[in-house]
Amino acid sequence: MNPIRRYEKIMEVLLMKKEVTVTDLSNTLKVTGKTIREDLTKLEEQGLIVRIHGGAILAQSDQFGILPSREPLTKYAEEKNEIAQVAMSLIHKGDIIALDGGSTTLEIARNLENQPLTVITNDVYIISELASKDNIRLVVPGGYRVRNMLVGPSSTSYIQQLNIQKAFISATGVHPQQGLSIYTGDLIEFKQALLATAKESFAVLDHHKFGQTALRTFASLHELTAIITDRGLSSEIADEYRKLGVNLMLGAV
Repeated sequence: MNPIRRYEKIMEVLLMKKEVTVTDLSNTLKVTGKTIREDLTKLEEQGLIVRIHGGAILAQSDQFGILPSREPLTKYAEEKNEIAQVAMSLIHKGDIIALDGGSTTLEIARNLENQPLTVITNDVYIISELASKDNIRLVVPGGYRVRNMLVGPSSTSYIQQLNIQKAFISATGVHPQQGLSIYTGDLIEFKQALLATAKESFAVLDHHKFGQTALRTFASLHELTAIITDRGLSSEIADEYRKLGVNLMLGAV
């Protein structure tokens, strides 16, 4: 297993357990404890984990990029709702939209009225949310399940055949140089397919994610139509991104 894949596996275990030991990782990944310790050092240098005695914990425990297996995250609920309201202003009757997996896109789904729309999503929580809204045509690409998301080559190739007008994309972090990033490579192809296919692509990110970097970059800032965020974003940080040509859409007062 190459180092990048090991890093992803380590982050996946941490997302589920919040804390891991060198011994457990060594047994799971079938490599030596020395190799695991070297991997943890690399991940700590990137600001993704914090080393503790005999193991590691997440450095950014509230910024998963994917939801835990039990209940969706409720942290920053006010900010997520603010972002959802901006998204609502962009969605119109008859639109064909895509909702990437994540807690903010789930909030968008909760705010959608039961009106004629086509919604493409790979998030099982969003699927459950929209299933009862019978005027919404729900399109599920399929694939294999990674926690709350369906991914894989079949889902990616299906997305590439669609006429998506607006895609709402989630990420673990957004950075001026590293762009949009997430922890696991399993989700990259699906997100990139949405970006490549949709006429307009909107990253939906609360202000806590600005300046953050996860393990894998899947998009640069110039690939986006806009970033939708909440009013908690400081004017200094907003100006930094606008100087790079990023269109920022902030929640209303």
